[in-house]
Amino acid sequence: MACNDQRSGEVDHSKHISAANTVAASHDHAAMISSPGADEAPYDLQFIDTMIAHHQGAIDMAKLAAGRADDDDLKQLTTEIIEDQGEEITKMTEWRNAWFPDKPKPAMNMDLPGMSHGMSGMDLAKLQTLNGTEFDKEFVNQMIPHHEGAIEMAKDLANRSQRTELKELAGAIVTDQQAEIEDMKEWADEWKNE
Repeated sequence: MACNDQRSGEVDHSKHISAANTVAASHDHAAMISSPGADEAPYDLQFIDTMIAHHQGAIDMAKLAAGRADDDDLKQLTTEIIEDQGEEITKMTEWRNAWFPDKPKPAMNMDLPGMSHGMSGMDLAKLQTLNGTEFDKEFVNQMIPHHEGAIEMAKDLANRSQRTELKELAGAIVTDQQAEIEDMKEWADEWKNE
């Protein structure tokens, strides 16, 4: 798991005060549940903790592509997902620590728009059994709704948060992930004939 995998030489996200550490550790992202009392936390805190867990799910999926994917464009996309969403996790964690130092408990809320839809289709166990073109097709089938969930949650933030930093991040999530969805849909159409 990326949150604490020293063997891979990746960024240590173990200091993150987030639901990603407590929930994503199981790799069963589809079975995620809200943190106790999450709906009572400030909205911005709910968004941060929930989006961190959501991003960690995408990173966990993308890491599987390194040894399994066949398509070069998909491999490039997964590298970008790992890098970009890892940076966004770091940024959100810094904001969380600065804005909510008195809120150590996770506030991941699966009832936020897009979460149940975006996470329910994730099946890392299935992806771990596939290679080549089969992996590519299944990855895209799972990542498209996952990205759609992130977009839905990011759009919701625009109406509910007053923080400029979060609104800018949400706008970037919508733009970037919509472009990635379009690419994945195009690839899926091409792969139908293979």
